[in-house]
Amino acid sequence: MAASSSSTDQIVATLTRAIVDHRLQPGGKLAEQRLADQFGVSRTLVRQALFQLSQKRLVTLAPARGAFVACPSADEARQVFAVRRMLEVELTRAFVRAAGPAQVDALRAHVAQEQAAVARDDVADRTELLGDFHVRMAELIGNHVLAQVLRDLLARCAVATLMYQSRSAAHDSAAEHAELVACFASGNVTQAVKLMREHLDHVEAGLNLDRPAAAPQQKTRPARHARVVAATNSIA
Repeated sequence: MAASSSSTDQIVATLTRAIVDHRLQPGGKLAEQRLADQFGVSRTLVRQALFQLSQKRLVTLAPARGAFVACPSADEARQVFAVRRMLEVELTRAFVRAAGPAQVDALRAHVAQEQAAVARDDVADRTELLGDFHVRMAELIGNHVLAQVLRDLLARCAVATLMYQSRSAAHDSAAEHAELVACFASGNVTQAVKLMREHLDHVEAGLNLDRPAAAPQQKTRPARHARVVAATNSIA
């Protein structure tokens, strides 16, 4: 039982990473048998993993057609950002009040990694690091429940970003994170909350939510399956 649970968790984690890193496209078909072959497990375990991903709204299960990477609507994307604001404004207050120099230094080191990934145009690393900044804030003050909630929300944001982002804002996000860390170090709660709200507003503003999203690609094609296998293999 433990081995089965571990295998399912691995599939969930690997596919989540592939979605967050934009290696799996919205609407892309996830073929059970090919995933089972890739991970060396039964289709039952793959099915369990896909069900868990559907519970996180990262995968859509369509009767008689199979599993597809989710295609969030513009309204859903707006709702995700609304929830992030509710959570992250309070997280910001908690972080500034609870964090000491060691926690601020850890966050500063994280920002340095972001900036390095942006400078070398490493899309996968910068996508992961920019999202993880917010998760790290929760982890560094010991709120692991909030860290997991934010991790799930940020995964959903990654899908929305891929579908709706009008231009790359990675450089701006890294710069805003650096500004936030400087404010955290000063201990100014009011200014930190203001900067966090502005940062989340800027990220959402970078998504063109007023235009129709690209139609999901739901037809089964060998080339697409090959990309799914390659994506899961490259991040395992």
